[in-house]
Amino acid sequence: MGLNVEQIAEEVQKQIPTIIQLKEEMAKVMVGQQNMIEKLLIGLFADGHILVEGVPGLAKTTAVKTLADALSLSFHRLQFTPDLLPADLIGTEIYSQKDGNFSVKQGPVFANIILADEINRAPAKVQSALLEAMQERQVTIGGKTFSLPTPFLVMATQNPIEQEGTYPLPEAQVDRFMLKVVVTYPTKEEEIAIMKKRMVRQTEPIKKVLTSEKINQIKAIVDQIFLDEKLYGYVANIVFSTRNPNAFGLKDLVSLIEYGASPRASICLIQAAKAYAFLQGRGYVTPQDIKSIGMDILRHRVLVSYEAEAQGQTSDDIIMKVLDKIDVP
Repeated sequence: MGLNVEQIAEEVQKQIPTIIQLKEEMAKVMVGQQNMIEKLLIGLFADGHILVEGVPGLAKTTAVKTLADALSLSFHRLQFTPDLLPADLIGTEIYSQKDGNFSVKQGPVFANIILADEINRAPAKVQSALLEAMQERQVTIGGKTFSLPTPFLVMATQNPIEQEGTYPLPEAQVDRFMLKVVVTYPTKEEEIAIMKKRMVRQTEPIKKVLTSEKINQIKAIVDQIFLDEKLYGYVANIVFSTRNPNAFGLKDLVSLIEYGASPRASICLIQAAKAYAFLQGRGYVTPQDIKSIGMDILRHRVLVSYEAEAQGQTSDDIIMKVLDKIDVP
């Protein structure tokens, strides 16, 4: 039976102390990077995979590992390298000389949270194997299909500046990431705090805050968060404007967009906006929630043209113009 907005708001408020405790545990290790932490939680509660991009040294890996440490879930970190094989990821069949049979040895992908570190260093075959796991929540080994644990979340990191020995992620796989979070440098004050924290060798142990049952409970609440009918139209207008800018008075973007966002972008934007509203302590979604999360949902789904690249225009620039132009209901 569905809940009304007031009941949903009450359920959200009951969970807020847990979210505060989770952030406090992460703060034992992390300094700043509140945007990245918030987006990791959105991915967790909206049941979507996350691609984190930033230059080395910005605590991308640390953030993902710290979140995993605060959850009572199985966790595997995979360092992606050019010589990685699909079997290293999903597992393989092993022949037993004793009984003449094959047995399946499951790989590290069989965990609740996977940290795919420097994902763009793995070759195409590995990317293909990971794609099935991300989309279908299952893998195939020796003709047999195995379901992955629930919840299952891939948090991938990539370095945007060092391209030697990297493989561009296939567009089909990039589209499977609900969010692409771009991590920026800390402020001067945050960097000073980072240096001081680093000088202290011993840190407080991180307590386990959330179990899989608790996460599923929160995800069920997020699913019920109210979203007005007009906001469905608002999301559709945002996504459609990346495919047909002319129809929305964005003629200057026509030559800058090679391909617009797919329907998966609309679905992800709705899911992520609900999770964002939850983290703000509300039982309903506002237009500002959609605008706040829109960049992270769309930046990897809107492909810019050669002309845009020649003009120095990025997908972020284009999406910003879209979000500013589309009328808010």
